[in-house]
Amino acid sequence: MITWANRWQIPLYLTGILAGAAVGILLPSATPVFTALVNPTLIVLLFATFLAVPFVEIGRAARDVRFLAAILLLNFALVPALVFGLSRFVAHDRAILVGVLLVLLAPCIDYVVVFTRIAGGAASRLLAVSPVVMLVQLALLPVFIGLMAGPDVIDGIDIAPFTSAFGLFVVLPMGLAALTQALGRRVAVARMVERSMDAAMVPILAVTLAVIVAAHVGTVRDHVSALLGVLPVYVAFLVAAPLLGVVVSRLFRQDAATARATVFSGSTRNSLVVLPLALALPQPLAAASAAVVAQTVVELIGMIVLVRVVPRLIPR
Repeated sequence: MITWANRWQIPLYLTGILAGAAVGILLPSATPVFTALVNPTLIVLLFATFLAVPFVEIGRAARDVRFLAAILLLNFALVPALVFGLSRFVAHDRAILVGVLLVLLAPCIDYVVVFTRIAGGAASRLLAVSPVVMLVQLALLPVFIGLMAGPDVIDGIDIAPFTSAFGLFVVLPMGLAALTQALGRRVAVARMVERSMDAAMVPILAVTLAVIVAAHVGTVRDHVSALLGVLPVYVAFLVAAPLLGVVVSRLFRQDAATARATVFSGSTRNSLVVLPLALALPQPLAAASAAVVAQTVVELIGMIVLVRVVPRLIPR
């Protein structure tokens, strides 16, 4: 099953996205159900991903200061410069601008590990640095947004969703995976769970993509006219950010697996975490949430492309 799923993974992912879009558009009454399913399916996906990463590697990767320096340079110096330039194209619409800045300035801490592993990258290294990445974005996101959109926007931003998301999407599935790996040495059921999750990785991701798109595609449809100008910005980001990742990986002379992890860290954004922040903004900035959702949909499609392109861009 693993061989078959890996061979057909891209068609399966695209099918999941298209099926989710169709359900979300044709059955809008089901949107609350799919919205409620986003977190559980994402937790299962991350559990399966973390289960495939030996935790001894995470401990070793945590001591890699050089990799952390590369990730911090990419995500908190080069990418913000890129985002500032791209965001000028939507600066005339303050609500859309705030949504773009919220999502593009926040590097992903959860499903980036999934796509990195699929592309043959060093997923354990990203897991090791995720707490630092989260803390740094907590500190710098208000600063960046204040500089690029105005200091008055900061008052409407609550950072609480970041800390809860880290516990829900990183600590919880990682803890369950570590426990399962430990039990796997002595308990047959735990070993069976490990094998089953590894075999089901591709279908789980396809289902997760379908659920996320079904939950959010209606928002994109309802604000499509306002979002037409922002879609090219997101596409441009998905082209430019991986190239910045390649530049940083060469600057730090990284091996192929580490370089791929660096590229995905700079390319994936924390959309599912910043969405609650956007939804909590005052009414004049209500369209910011639609801008965040639009980035989620564009990024998911882009990741399907990048998991094939990055290994060719950075061969072993």
